[in-house]
Amino acid sequence: MRDLKQTGFNDRITAQQDAKKALLARFKPKPAVQDPEFDKLQAKRDAEKEAIRQQHELAKAEARREKADKDAARLASEQEAQEAVEAEKRAARKERKQLTKEEQKAARDARYAARKARR
Repeated sequence: MRDLKQTGFNDRITAQQDAKKALLARFKPKPAVQDPEFDKLQAKRDAEKEAIRQQHELAKAEARREKADKDAARLASEQEAQEAVEAEKRAARKERKQLTKEEQKAARDARYAARKARR
């Protein structure tokens, strides 16, 4: 291959170094230009985030309140059902005792009548 440009070794090395520097310079970060509206936009975004956060907190508080109301209603209905069952048991127990008293009285009367009949 013929050297048409008539360049020497030092010229080629210098050209190679310059090309390498130019290639590396493309990858270096460029100084960013700050948008003058950036602070205003950031403040607006922060305000929107805060508003959304407050809405979420209100929604969560409402959900917790509703859950507490449902739990209270459920507990009240369970307690009411339990009291009804206990009242029914008490009534049945009183009825059994009353029957037992009547049966005892009947047995006592029968014994008394048998004793009278023997005399």
